[in-house]
Amino acid sequence: MKEVFIICNQYGQFLGKQSQWLDESEPSAVWRSPHRDVALNYLIENSARDIEQRLTLLQCPQNEKDIPLLGDAAPAQKSAPVTFDESDAVVLDADDDVVAELDDADLDIFSRRVQVLQQADNVNVLQGMRRGIEKESLRVTPEGKLAQTPHPIALGSALKHPNITTDFSESLLEFITPPCKTINEALAWLDSIHAYTYSVLEKQNEKLWVASMPCVLEGDDQIPLAQYGSSHNARMKTVYREGLGNRYGRVMQTIAGIHYNVSFPDALWEILQEQDGDTGSLQDFKTQRYFDLIRNFRRYMWLLLYLFGSSPAICPTFLQGRNHKLQAFDDKARSLYLPAATSLRMGDLGYQSNAQSVLMVCYNSLPTYINTLKKGLTTSFPAYEEIGVRDTSGHYNQLNTNLLQIENEFYSTIRPKRVTQPGVTPIVALHENGVEYIEVRCMDLNPYLPLGIDEDTAHFIEVFLLWCLLSESPTTDAAEYQRLIRNQTLAVERGRDADLLLEDGAQQRNLQEWGLSFFDRIAACANLLDAAYSTDAYIVSVEKQRARMQDSSLTPAAAVLHDMQEHKKSFFRLAGDLSAQHAEYFSKHALSAEKLAYFEEAASSSVQKQQELEAITTNDSFDEYLSKYYSQYEKV
Repeated sequence: MKEVFIICNQYGQFLGKQSQWLDESEPSAVWRSPHRDVALNYLIENSARDIEQRLTLLQCPQNEKDIPLLGDAAPAQKSAPVTFDESDAVVLDADDDVVAELDDADLDIFSRRVQVLQQADNVNVLQGMRRGIEKESLRVTPEGKLAQTPHPIALGSALKHPNITTDFSESLLEFITPPCKTINEALAWLDSIHAYTYSVLEKQNEKLWVASMPCVLEGDDQIPLAQYGSSHNARMKTVYREGLGNRYGRVMQTIAGIHYNVSFPDALWEILQEQDGDTGSLQDFKTQRYFDLIRNFRRYMWLLLYLFGSSPAICPTFLQGRNHKLQAFDDKARSLYLPAATSLRMGDLGYQSNAQSVLMVCYNSLPTYINTLKKGLTTSFPAYEEIGVRDTSGHYNQLNTNLLQIENEFYSTIRPKRVTQPGVTPIVALHENGVEYIEVRCMDLNPYLPLGIDEDTAHFIEVFLLWCLLSESPTTDAAEYQRLIRNQTLAVERGRDADLLLEDGAQQRNLQEWGLSFFDRIAACANLLDAAYSTDAYIVSVEKQRARMQDSSLTPAAAVLHDMQEHKKSFFRLAGDLSAQHAEYFSKHALSAEKLAYFEEAASSSVQKQQELEAITTNDSFDEYLSKYYSQYEKV
């Protein structure tokens, strides 16, 4: 019989998952953990919040449904109380027996890091986090076909607008929020950008496609490349996209997703640096620890695919003329799918490149990352040599014949990032100044949500990232690198299969059981964030995702397939109907006069900035501009 640790107060009540106190009548709602150190950390945190409580750590058996048998964990019989006076609870006096135990060297790295962040002086440091959201969406016609119109002038210059630009195609919009102090602020920005954009698109009888996988497509010729003007910088952006189309096909580039950007505050890094006894520069410490986070993220990102993947089915036009292993959803093959898929967008049908399989980018440190990525940027690839840089008329087919034209061509689920100055390459900026933030790139658009993302999703992403940061992160070798790719493929194609096994070193682990084993520690990170922001939103989100781990029918991917089956709709029809619903929602969602004025001014000023850039005379040809740009790689 499995046993867990629970927390009881002096009144015989048990601590619940929502930090409430419960009697024995609600055992399923009682907070528990199989890890004693995690439970002990949580006990200390709750004692610090309420110094009147006298809390006891109990060991409690569970029944076959994993429900605690509270009657077998009576406080007087199972454990002596662990009590805290005011000084113990606030400053965690090292003379206290429990604190001495937590400081013992046998505690793992995660527990020690959680412990130090629970101290009263450190509770608020996570308030310094910043987050920003980037969201892509296709513009479509009322019939659900890709819009062929240019980027609307009312949305400003795609080159210079701070919040609205384009990705691969003129028809693929990208929305960008500024870095925000809270999740609500970031979502409010995203909501306002949507509302303004819908008001513009409504006038030209267009709307946004709300799914990650695209609408009906009629071939590469009907997917217009994004245009940015006549400056060398603008031309480089369009030629890069021309190269992507020639290398991978334009159809693949119409996929949309959410990118979630996060930075942690210097105050947090200073605490962790002191705890680690690191005497180097703070920026070097931050950079290395961001890479530690990235390695853990790559190890466990299959958890996000399972929980939030929303693309288990596609329109057949996406795969026209391509080999694939998808199944027909109905007898007319109006949709293609895999029964237990989570996010086909993140599989070999989407943002993955077989050509890049020869490139093994190392995330063990900044130098190894730069060196391995640089190989892709400076090594010519035979298949791309056949395409050629220019055709016989001098038209550019691509920027160069290297495996990667620029860094952004490398398809990754997460990136180390730094805000760059115009004309500076990303790896040069990282080489000179280190990592500033990370960009999560594996999130599908949830077609049921007007913004494609909601508070619960954002809260869990941030908890997940903190867990990745605080957990031990061994370096990755070539064998693990390949293992992670295999795990990602399995999670994409069969993630909701209850019998699916992933690779964990030399052993295999059931995806759902392995995922559930992380949740107590993920919950500990949620408690840290909730304490910092004086909320319970993080732990609420974690418990919702825990329920999804236990029941795959609660996932967005399952909802998509259920609704297709229940309502006898193709993927195209379901996504089209949801797109119409969200368009109607925003048609009734008027912007404030202040926000409307902001976006009108941003559009106007962005056009002016592009015109000013194009008016600058230069003696350099476009070839010379490219040569100077690529010469930067000699610095690293």
